[in-house]
Amino acid sequence: MEFKDYYRILGVEPDADEKTIKAAYRKLARKYHPDVSDHQDAEKQFKEVSEAYKVLKDPAKRAEYDELRKYGRHGKPFEPPPGWQPSGSADGAFFEDDFSDFFASIFGGGRGGTRRAQRHDFHMRGQDIEMELPVFLEEMLSDKSKAIAYKLPQYDADGHRLEDVEKKLNVKIPPGAIDGERIRLKGQGAPGIGGGPNGDLYLHIRLVPHPLYDVEGHNLIITVPLAPWEAALGTKITVPTLTGNISLTIPPDSQTGQRLRIKGKGLVSKTGRGDLYAVLKIVMPRRSNENTRMLWQQLADEASFEPRSEWRN
Repeated sequence: MEFKDYYRILGVEPDADEKTIKAAYRKLARKYHPDVSDHQDAEKQFKEVSEAYKVLKDPAKRAEYDELRKYGRHGKPFEPPPGWQPSGSADGAFFEDDFSDFFASIFGGGRGGTRRAQRHDFHMRGQDIEMELPVFLEEMLSDKSKAIAYKLPQYDADGHRLEDVEKKLNVKIPPGAIDGERIRLKGQGAPGIGGGPNGDLYLHIRLVPHPLYDVEGHNLIITVPLAPWEAALGTKITVPTLTGNISLTIPPDSQTGQRLRIKGKGLVSKTGRGDLYAVLKIVMPRRSNENTRMLWQQLADEASFEPRSEWRN
């Protein structure tokens, strides 16, 4: 079994904080997501990044991994230290996440367990399947079905494990669904044993990080860069939304951090649509010439503005 260095996979230091880890994951998840990436090993890379983030974002899993990391080297065969026992999954559910053997050996449950009947007349309900469903923000506004594929564990009448089979479904994301929501599809899990009922399929909605928008519930946040003169004088700019560009009026004397509400341009909620908030950010030109600096100096002299006046006693 090969040891996996999750910090190396995400490109962060072992002492990285939660914000740094999340930022690294968002960048790599977007880069390697199979639906948008043309990278040769995109699917493999995406799974590795997802697995690494699943461990490092969870304080308990991260602490357990950090302890084991002392005994392993990336890409080298790994054997847990004597006496160590895996923590096991929280609920014993079967996860169709295709996690590595390394992940399963540490945390258990990742590839599901086998349940075996002891008699031919034994009846048992099929396993539930837990599956993460990556969804783009644009798809949250669509009423089209989304194609998914997952593997179902199979058992014979005696409960012996057989080869998994792939199942494909077209599913609709319920209006108002949010990141992390768990959706149940009754009877779409593993088949029962000995005539028992099928298990259920549970989809965990996971929003794919977007390059422009952050998500707050059903609202979206977009950072709007402004030149200093645009903020001072006011202007009209074009702002992208999930359903097309709109014109936004920037009032004179705008400030960095100011939020402008664009009603109804967020995600679908159970009562309508969330809003899009434009957060203003004043940015300076990267370079200036002598004439430009003279104009800045003239402005400074005429404005007589002291931005740090509140520091004075």
